[in-house]
Amino acid sequence: MSDARTPAQIEADIVRRREQLAVTLDEIGVRVHPKTIMGDAKAKVASTIDHTAGRAFVAVNRAVSEVKARFVSEDGAPRLERVVPVALLAVGVVGLVAVSARRRRG
Repeated sequence: MSDARTPAQIEADIVRRREQLAVTLDEIGVRVHPKTIMGDAKAKVASTIDHTAGRAFVAVNRAVSEVKARFVSEDGAPRLERVVPVALLAVGVVGLVAVSARRRRG
């Protein structure tokens, strides 16, 4: 079995390989083009930000749910034994801030 190819077959093979090489070079050119690199980098950063924002949202949502569970009963009624002390503390802090601001002015 000899692998005798005709000149036309060899030439056709060369043309086919040249076309494949041209396609490969075009693909490489697109991949290393600055716009492509920047686009890929932007997409990666956006993906990272989306992932981080998603994780932050879940964490905040969990924290809000935990705080809500402390101040609201399962039936939706406020737990006065917890709400009243926090409200009094908030009023006290606001009062101290107001008095402090008045002293600075006067």
